[in-house]
Amino acid sequence: MTRDAETPPDGRLAEAKAAARAEALARRKAAQAAAADGGAARRIEAHLLTLLDEFRGAPVAGYLPIGSEVDVTGAMAELSRSGPVAVPVVEAKAAPLRFREWRPGVATRPGAFGVPVPEQGAWLEPRVVIVPLLAFDPRGFRLGYGGGFYDRTLEALRRRGRVLAVGVAYEAQLLPEIPLEPTDQPLDAVVTERGPRRF
Repeated sequence: MTRDAETPPDGRLAEAKAAARAEALARRKAAQAAAADGGAARRIEAHLLTLLDEFRGAPVAGYLPIGSEVDVTGAMAELSRSGPVAVPVVEAKAAPLRFREWRPGVATRPGAFGVPVPEQGAWLEPRVVIVPLLAFDPRGFRLGYGGGFYDRTLEALRRRGRVLAVGVAYEAQLLPEIPLEPTDQPLDAVVTERGPRRF
């Protein structure tokens, strides 16, 4: 079945995605609260580092967490010891993300949507993109906040060559099916506290 065949008609798609986002956000908040000791996040980071071991030294894009997003800055710090690590910067609405170099302790400022971004640093093109998400499904599709930034970014990067897109999430963020649009980009893997899923 194609993505187009799974996509609800336009009138219902927005409603379906809004309902899925509300459910997914509640699941993620509950999962984070249940893992208040940080054990699940540490297991996610350990699985992520194992998955990315073959990419040590390659440019990696992570993210600085907001809200109940899984914090993988510890894994990013470890990766930065062997190669460049960057974080996303929103430059314009409906445009792909750009990635600015990040290191532990680098000075940041609030960027778009209140997401911290480095005040200065080189712009990088990653070979690996670590992607935050609200939910994911067994096919490897993710549900984000609705801006389409990661979909546009992954599409642009994939046109230029091979890039590995890895979502990070709590296991509770798995939904049976994400409502899809033709522009939605699948992930190559998702890492949860139970380990990696490859698609």
